[in-house]
Amino acid sequence: MTNDGTPLRTFLRTADGVRIDSVYDPGTAARGSSRAASRDPVFVIAHGFTGDADRPHVRRAARAFARHGAVVTFSFRGHGASGGRSTVGDREVLDLAAAVSWARELGHARVATVGFSMGGSVVLRHAALHRDAGVDAVVSVSAPARWFYRGTAPMRRLHWLVTRPSGRLVGRYGLRTRIHHRQWDPVPLSPVEAVPRIAPTPLLIVHGDSDGYFPLDHPRTLAAAAGEHGELWVEPGMGHAENAAPEGLLHRIGDWVVTRAG
Repeated sequence: MTNDGTPLRTFLRTADGVRIDSVYDPGTAARGSSRAASRDPVFVIAHGFTGDADRPHVRRAARAFARHGAVVTFSFRGHGASGGRSTVGDREVLDLAAAVSWARELGHARVATVGFSMGGSVVLRHAALHRDAGVDAVVSVSAPARWFYRGTAPMRRLHWLVTRPSGRLVGRYGLRTRIHHRQWDPVPLSPVEAVPRIAPTPLLIVHGDSDGYFPLDHPRTLAAAAGEHGELWVEPGMGHAENAAPEGLLHRIGDWVVTRAG
């Protein structure tokens, strides 16, 4: 953090050498204050596919969470100013791990990850796979429960975007997202397989009942896998991910994190 409490921007280096564009905001309560950063939780936001740290919907979520604590936003590999190419949720776990480590280095004792859509799957897998450098609370919004789902028209379009050369060209030039041409090998741990490994870390699963990408069997499957350590919020009228999350929901998530992150 800069001396006057203003946001800090830098590039982080992941374990596999990718440069990740990252932003730290100390939060509205700490801005201009001399109090220690360790008193507030830090929200590490994992955006959805084709998002980045500068997208308006990501900045809106960051501003909401900044009223509850500090915030780290970053662009996944292949997105925005970050290096590399998107693996659509696989090696992105390493990007989130770098952001969480940075949050700890900045002095925050309590770290919560909040992910949307693809980012929602990443926060689940990160919490399961990086328990040694774990987080204090996990929030997954609009995430899939399983891979390769094609049951809705938006997901069929997304699979075309990712798997076809012409789709990847649209991703690069139309959506500012550089997508890796290689298929997963091996197939990564799925979100529903990751969830049982997160306990006893508090877990919140949030999903809109009007989500056009993933129907309600996805969050219900995740919640069932979580058992007693997970909590499910089904939001009436909400669509998909950051764009659809109303301001009131973001603040309720912020309150939940402050209460649950210890």
